[in-house]
Amino acid sequence: MLRKYAILLAAVMALAWSSTHASPEDDRMAFEKYFTTKFPEVPLNDFQNGIYSVDPVARADWEQIEEFPPYELAVDAGEAEYNKPFANGKSYSDCFGDGAVRAQYPYWDSERREVITMELAINECRTDNGEKPLKWNKGKIAELSAYMSYISRGQAVDVKIPEDDPEALAAYERGKQFYYTKRGQLNFSCFDCHGTGAGKGVRLEKLSPALGHTTHWPVYRSKWGAVGTLHRRFGGCNRQVRAKNFKSQGQEYRELEYFLTYMSNGLELNGPGARR
Repeated sequence: MLRKYAILLAAVMALAWSSTHASPEDDRMAFEKYFTTKFPEVPLNDFQNGIYSVDPVARADWEQIEEFPPYELAVDAGEAEYNKPFANGKSYSDCFGDGAVRAQYPYWDSERREVITMELAINECRTDNGEKPLKWNKGKIAELSAYMSYISRGQAVDVKIPEDDPEALAAYERGKQFYYTKRGQLNFSCFDCHGTGAGKGVRLEKLSPALGHTTHWPVYRSKWGAVGTLHRRFGGCNRQVRAKNFKSQGQEYRELEYFLTYMSNGLELNGPGARR
């Protein structure tokens, strides 16, 4: 069994650094195979449930929590904010239609030459209509994201990496490199915790598998006592390994989101989520 995991790990890590030969789809298939082999009892679509896909005890508690989910108030607040007109008489619907657009993000903007996330688009919708931007990690932007994610549930992740665009591929590769690079005083990569460490215990918690990691955001964390964005969690992970943090919605985290969301292509969105 250990030998099987060692072989899989070697294959994934080799793939992680083989920017010249591996296409994004090669990467995704190897990523998916790693986790479906490591957790053969877990149906592929269930990886969208994070740690609750691999920890039966935690899953039972989570299913009870989901009967009265703690993110409901955030979804309601986000809906009210979404339907509230701007000072110019327009609203978010002028930017996003009915708002069920989570599956469209993140995407590569070929004109701007950068990755666009949904939270970035929310704030740009505001500034384009004369409103002040919201803070990135929590509060109204997390509530808006919670509502827009909630009404997008059931949509399949379908991130596109235009392989005929060298700059899009470069952005993807930078996100991939970020994911597999060891950093901080603890010398951990994202994959160390959520790949090789997936399912293992750290203190009183178990580490979630990376496959499906972006499907259920934003998340209500008991630790936060509120709903927070994916980039808030990226920052928390970096601090936990005692590494340099980056700005939420800066290039580094947007490209990391681009890579990591692409790895979950085909899984269904089920955000917002509830986590400890």
